[in-house]
Amino acid sequence: QVQLMESGGGLVQAGGSLRLSCAASGFIFVIHTMGWYRQAPGKERELVATISSTGATTNYADSAKGRFTISRDNAKNMVFLEMNSLKPEDTAVYYCYSPSSASWGQGTQVTVSS
Repeated sequence: QVQLMESGGGLVQAGGSLRLSCAASGFIFVIHTMGWYRQAPGKERELVATISSTGATTNYADSAKGRFTISRDNAKNMVFLEMNSLKPEDTAVYYCYSPSSASWGQGTQVTVSS
């Protein structure tokens, strides 16, 4: 069974940084596009970033461009999201997602204080 596990969330001050990690198992990770989503209280889950199977192509939501970086390590079946210059509006639960297997992780909470 496909399993995704996020980690690295926490509480940071505005302007700070966090690095989120997602460990994948149960599928052939190396051939799949992966993504990060987030959901704030009272709002719909939204796409933050995606990365192609080889890591050659990345895409970002407008709110993340210039501040967030998605990357992957196929040898370790992991995908990362480095978040810099964090703002209070970045506060949300962040989820790892595999479109091909339609699988989500449990999420990791990111809270940015002003």
